[in-house]
Amino acid sequence: MERTGPIRTVRPVLAALTAVLLALSGITALSSAARAADADLMRNGGFEAGLDGWTCSAGTTVNSPVHSGSSALRATPAGSDFAQCAQTVTVRPDAQYTLAGHVRGSYVYLGASGTGTTDVSTWTQSAPDWQRLTTTFRTGPSTTKVTVYTHGWYGTGAYHADDVSLTGPGVDVGQPPATPTGLRAGAVTSSSVTLSWTAVTGATAYAVYRDGAKVQTVSGPSATVSGLAPSTAYGFQVAAVNDAGESARSGAVSVTTAAGASTGLPAHALVGYLHASFANGAGYTRLADVPDSWDVIDLAFGEPTSVTSGDIRFTRCPVTECPNVESDADFKAAIRAKQAAGKKVLISIGGQNGQVQLTTTAARDAFVSSVSSIIDTYGLDGLDVDFEGHSLSLNADDTDFRNPKTPVVVNLISALKTLKAKYGSRFVLSMAPETFFVQMGHQYYGTGKWGGQDPRCGAYLPVIHALRDDLTLLHVQDYNSGPIMGLDNQYHSMGGADFHIAMTDMLLTGFPVAGDPANVFPPLRPDQIAIGMPASTNAGNGYVPPAEVTRTLDCLTKGTNCGSYATHGTWPALRGLMTWSINWDRYSGGEFQRTFDGYFG
Repeated sequence: MERTGPIRTVRPVLAALTAVLLALSGITALSSAARAADADLMRNGGFEAGLDGWTCSAGTTVNSPVHSGSSALRATPAGSDFAQCAQTVTVRPDAQYTLAGHVRGSYVYLGASGTGTTDVSTWTQSAPDWQRLTTTFRTGPSTTKVTVYTHGWYGTGAYHADDVSLTGPGVDVGQPPATPTGLRAGAVTSSSVTLSWTAVTGATAYAVYRDGAKVQTVSGPSATVSGLAPSTAYGFQVAAVNDAGESARSGAVSVTTAAGASTGLPAHALVGYLHASFANGAGYTRLADVPDSWDVIDLAFGEPTSVTSGDIRFTRCPVTECPNVESDADFKAAIRAKQAAGKKVLISIGGQNGQVQLTTTAARDAFVSSVSSIIDTYGLDGLDVDFEGHSLSLNADDTDFRNPKTPVVVNLISALKTLKAKYGSRFVLSMAPETFFVQMGHQYYGTGKWGGQDPRCGAYLPVIHALRDDLTLLHVQDYNSGPIMGLDNQYHSMGGADFHIAMTDMLLTGFPVAGDPANVFPPLRPDQIAIGMPASTNAGNGYVPPAEVTRTLDCLTKGTNCGSYATHGTWPALRGLMTWSINWDRYSGGEFQRTFDGYFG
C-alpha cells in the first residue's frame, strides 16, 4: 500500500503539470505564429534590383562596398540636396513596426514619415564600416502608407546603405491589375505619338513601353511619347500598376511617325553668334565677311525696352562703337546673300544683359509683335531664344514640367508657338539656355519639395518640352557653368570632353527631373542638338582645345574615344556645334571653325 499510494497521488499532479506545459506551449506557439505573421515589407531593400522601388534625388547602386548580396546604395549630398532615397510602403493601421538598415559614411540617417503618430529617425555621426541602424514606430488608426527614407547631410561625402527592412504586420495588397485593353494611337507628329487605352479598375498608374523598353509612367489612361525620329516605325505597349505590381503588357500597337519638315539645314551644321549690336575685345565683323563655314548665324542681340515690357528692339552697332559697321542696306544685302548660299540668319533675343520676363499677356503679345517686326524688316529665317539670368524662374507651386503654371514660362511658350504658326514649317527656332536651366533640372527643379532651392533650376525644361515638335535646334551653353550631375550620378566639370559628353548624353537619353524616375524629361532627337562651346579662352570659361572637341564628337557620333563616361547610345545624326562667337573665333585665328570643318568635311 505504501508503494502504490504515492503513485496515485502523483497522477493528478502530473496531469496538472501537463496541462500547464501544454498551455505554455500553446502560448509559445501563438507567439511564434504572431511573429511568423510579421514580414519585411520593403521592396528591393537590398538594392539588388538597382533603384527599383526607390525614389532618389542623387543615388546609384554599386557592387562594392556591400553589406550582403551584390549591390548597395551609394548617394552623394551636394549643395542643398542631402541625397535622400525614399520608398512608400503599404502598412496596417494601429500596428507596430521595426525599421532597420545598414549604413556607412558620415551623418547617415534612416527614418520613417507619415506614420500617423510620431515620425521617427535614427542616425550615425560616423560609420567607417557597416553599422546597423534601427528604430520602431506605431502607425496611426487610419494610416495605410508610410515613407521610409535614408539620406546623408549637407557638405558631407558619399554614404552607403544596404539591407533596409521594415518588419511588422503585412498587408494583403491583392493581385496586380488586369492587362489594359483598347490601346490606340491618336495624334502622330514627326517626333511624338499620343496614346490612349481603357482605364483598368484598381490601377494606380500605367507603364508605357516603346519597343520593349519602359519610357514613361503616367497616372491616367493616356500618354504622349516624345523624342521620336521622323518617318520611323515604333511599337507601343502599356501595363497597369498597383501596390501588388505590374500587369502583363497589352497587345502592341505599331505607329509610324510623320516625315519631318525640312528646315534647309545641312546634316551637320556649324552655328555661331555674330556681335551685331555691340563691339567688344573681339572687334566688329561685317556680316558679308563671315566665312562660308557658318551654317546658322545668330545676330546678337535683340533686347527689351524694359525687363517686363516684352517689346524687343534690335539696334545695330553704332558707328561710334563700331567704326567699320556696314550700312543698313549693305547689312540686308548680306543677309540675302547668305540665304542664297543656303545659310540661315536668325535674330537672337536676350543674352547676358537682355533680361526678358513675359509676366503678362500684354507683354506676350508685345513680344510676338516686336519680334515679328524685326524678322520682317530684315527678312530673317527665324528666332534664337537666349534667355539668361532671371528671365525664367518657376513659382513655388510649379512642379510639373509637362504642365507649367508660372506666367513667364506659359507666356513664352504661347508666344513662340504663335511665331512658329505665323511663319510656318521652315521657320527656324533655336534655344541657347545655360546648363543651370536644363541639365541642373536632373537634380533640382524649381524651389523643390521643401523649398529653399533656386527657382530658376530647370526652368527651361517646360519651354523645351512644350516646343519639342517645333524646335529646330537646342544648343545648351556648356560653358560658364558649375559642376553638373550626369546620368551616372557623378558631377562633371567644364574643361574637357567629359563634360560635353555627359551633358549631351542627358539631352539625347532623357533624364529624371529632380531625381524622380516617374517624372522623366524625354530625349530630344539628335538632329535637334548642337553642342555649345566657347570659341577661345577669351570667349568664356570652359574652353576646350581641338583635340577635346574631336574626342567629344567621336564619342557621341561613333561611340569611340569616350574615356571613362559610358554614354547611353551613339548618335551619328547629331546636328553639330555652336559657339560664342564668330567674332571671337576670327579673333583667335578661326580655330573652332577649322576643327568643325576638319571633322565633318
